Parts: sequence; C-alpha cells; structure tokens
Amino acid sequence: MRFGVFDHIEPVPGQGLDQIYRERLVQIERLDAAGFYAYHLAEHHTPAIHSLAPSQNVFLGAVAQRTRRLRFGPCVYVLPLHHPLRLIEEISMLDNLSDGRLEIGVGRGGVMEAYFWGQEADSETNYARYLETLAIIREGLSHDRLTYSGRFHSFEDLPMYLRPLQKPYPPLWYMRNPVTAAMEGMHTIIVGSLDGLAIAVPRYRAAWEEHQGANGLTAQGEKPMIGLVVHLVIAETNEEALEAAKPAWEKYRWNLAAPRRLEAEKRGLTQFQSTKDGSFGFVGDRPAGLPARETRRDIDAELERFDQQKRGPHPNRLGGVALAGTPDAVREYMDEYIATGANYFVCSFQWGDLSHAQAMRSIELFATEVMPKYTTPATAARG
Repeated sequence: MRFGVFDHIEPVPGQGLDQIYRERLVQIERLDAAGFYAYHLAEHHTPAIHSLAPSQNVFLGAVAQRTRRLRFGPCVYVLPLHHPLRLIEEISMLDNLSDGRLEIGVGRGGVMEAYFWGQEADSETNYARYLETLAIIREGLSHDRLTYSGRFHSFEDLPMYLRPLQKPYPPLWYMRNPVTAAMEGMHTIIVGSLDGLAIAVPRYRAAWEEHQGANGLTAQGEKPMIGLVVHLVIAETNEEALEAAKPAWEKYRWNLAAPRRLEAEKRGLTQFQSTKDGSFGFVGDRPAGLPARETRRDIDAELERFDQQKRGPHPNRLGGVALAGTPDAVREYMDEYIATGANYFVCSFQWGDLSHAQAMRSIELFATEVMPKYTTPATAARG
C-alpha cells in the first residue's frame, strides 16, 4: 500500500493567502519526511472558491524545492484551459527541477469554468479540446520534434528543446472514472465511499486487462494504482476528532458546490443548472460516448448518497467519505479499504474550516500510528 495526499488548498477563515501557502508547505515537508508517495493538487477556477492554487505549477515549483523524495503533481490539469506547448514546457521544467518526481493528472474539467474563460460552453467541444491537448502533450513530451494537425492546434516539425527527465513522460493519472483511466493506461483516484471503491477496483482491473493486457504496465513500467480520496481528522479521542470534523464537513460541502451554483443562478446561466446526467457541481452536460458512470443529480445529491451506505451508519464516518477518530478507528477503516483490492490510499488532511494545527496533528498521528502497519521499511524508502 502506498499513501498519497489530495488537496484543494481551501480558504481558511481569518488567514491570508501568504499564510495559507506557507503553512501548506510546512505540511508537505512533513509528508516528505514521513514517506508519503505523492501530493496531488486540484485545479479549479472562478467562480469556484474552494481551490486557492489555480496555477498549480507555480505552487508545485515551491514543492519541488521543499521536498526530496515526495512525488507531486496536478490532479488534474484541466486540459481544455491550457495551451499544450506551454504545458509541455512547464511539465519539463517541473520534472527536471524535482529530479524526475512529477506525476501528471489530466481531465476535461467543467464547462462552467471554461465559459468564464471565454471558451465554448459546450461539453462536446470541451471534450474535443481535452482529447487534442492530451494527444499533443503525449507526443511533444516524448519526441524531439512535434508535428500535429488538429481542430484547435497545428504544429509543423517544431523542435522540443525542453524534455522531461522521466521517459517517455511522467506518469499519468485520471480522476473519478476508473474505466476511462484503464483504457488510457493511467493510474486513477476516485471520489466516493468504500462501497464505491469496492465496485471501482474490479472495473478498473478488468478494463486494464482488456486494454493494456493481463500483466500490462504503465508507459513508465509501473503497476497501475487505484485509490480513493479519504478526508481525515485524527485525534487522541473519537469525540475530539468528530467535534472538529462535523463543522468542517459542512463547510467543505458549501465550499465545493455552492459558489458555482449561486453564480449560475445570479446570472441566469440555465445551461449550468439543468444538466441531464447530474454532472458534478453544475458543470454542464457530459459528452457522449464516454464509459458509463453512476447517475448524479448534483453534488448535494451525490453527497447524500454517500451517506446512504450499504454498511449503514458508522460513528466515525461522515457522509461516507470523511473519517474522524483515533488511530485505532483509522486502522479499522484501513483494513476494510485493503479488502477492496485498492493499492493506493489518498488522504486529505486540511479541508473545510480545519486549521493548520489540526491538519498537522492528523498527519503526525497517521504517519506514526497508521502508516507503519501497512508499509515495509523498503516500501517507505522507495516512496
């Protein structure tokens, strides 16, 4: 089992950006020392407010210099919003600045953010931009020269002077849909509950075998990794952990969904309020022809469904996706997690209105009282 962290870098009441960034880098230094495998940073833009590092590469440049073993990267780059050549150049820079520790998450994002960037508020066009940008990035990172003719970009024998340290390019990740990830030969991180993870793992393995072969490896020669984001609060007592986690969970829910919904309502942007497939966070209809996924009405409905787990309510689990309790409670959860067949455990330590001190305490307890049971010294050294 490897351990990672997924992060939005949410607003903290009463704190400025400078303090939030400084404290997050302190946390990341501790992750590095503790032997975590990777730090994954989300990309969100206006009108979302739950992600204060929309330019991930700027923040990750600092991460590269504050860590020595920890791998890191975007999860995900919202590819339709990026010029592929600029992304190729910055990926190459980050991979070399970190001695080859970059991991690349990719996704199409939501058309609501694209709309505010002046792009087409159309899911099919957004998806076409994603596919084309991904193809160009793969081609440009792995070759000395780039030739590509597409709908949005065309390049003729363009020299690629900046190249990544990892070959043919850094590892690729795809979030939320395990079948899409497997078809593309990517690692995956899903969002949901343990019940959802238990369903996703065999789907991912079956799709991987179908598209990559029974013993197929990634382009970098690694075994495929699948994990679930788990929002954590760990304390000496269950009561202390739950007291912090319950209000933080409500704040997290608001941060994630409400600002976009309110902006759409205020502006009368009905195209972002009447989706047929229940896209996550009012982001527009889903492109046709993608692998099936569970139906969602909106984010609040999705979070409510997390509450309705087959296992029934559990005193240490909020909404099916947040875990609050002692190290013993976390180890109990870990045993269930391992039983799903997943091989990557993805923590989130500071979310909602949790403080830096609360996050650091959770990290410390997780690193000293949970991780050692599920890793060997050799695994930790490689992390």
